Amino acid sequence: MARTLPQHNGFNGFFQTLRAASESALLLDYDGTLAPFQVDPRTALPYPGVCELIDRIIDQGRTRVVLVTGRWIKDLLPLLKLARIPEIWGSHGWEQLQPDGEYQTASISEAALRSLVNADGWTGRVEAAGGRCEYKPAGLAIHWRGMAADQIVAIRAVVLEQWRCLHLDEHLHWHDFDGGIELRAPGRTKAYALQTVLAEMNPQTAIAYLGDDETDEDAFRALQGRGMGILVRPQPRPSNARHWLQPPHALLEFLQQWHQARVIT
Repeated sequence: MARTLPQHNGFNGFFQTLRAASESALLLDYDGTLAPFQVDPRTALPYPGVCELIDRIIDQGRTRVVLVTGRWIKDLLPLLKLARIPEIWGSHGWEQLQPDGEYQTASISEAALRSLVNADGWTGRVEAAGGRCEYKPAGLAIHWRGMAADQIVAIRAVVLEQWRCLHLDEHLHWHDFDGGIELRAPGRTKAYALQTVLAEMNPQTAIAYLGDDETDEDAFRALQGRGMGILVRPQPRPSNARHWLQPPHALLEFLQQWHQARVIT
């Protein structure tokens, strides 16, 4: 059940568990979590110091580091200033990149694919209203971050009209996110990526998932009983996460403590 979270600066109990664990997994959303939102997503670089800390955690070899993002992986890679690319689940679980470079993407239904292809017939109206359309392997995201309220209303009206007239709800799911809407093939979410990782690790694994948006709530719910969900954003909101961290300082402190907890003594 979603609840309002107080700011939580201490994770002593969790880090004690992490220190003693034989296995650990750190799962991280990108936009809004590791990087501040930008009007142009292509400029959304990680907070200073984040990549250095993640590199140190990866180099220890004692934590499975996984990025779980709504972005198309090919669009995320230019922004990552990491010495080594970790495991990445992109497009809300529809694609996966392994650290060794192996890449795979799941197939969506023919009906969902046709609905996305048909979007070419009306996305011009979204762009004329000021919106930005982002195509992904299993979805279409419509962005309006930084736009005036009347523009957002106009863009949303275009999408809603097509949603109803073309019966897109028969083959796609509507997902609101911070700064837009995504129309996505059903079947996978960030929770799918999380559940796959959980299934591959022993029940005693120390696990945390850090995310910020409504699209992270499925992952927070999936983690309950197995690990700790942490909401990362400037202001708290009702969430299925257990704790709230305010970026960038509390986020950097958490990553630093994770690294220290996994040092072999």
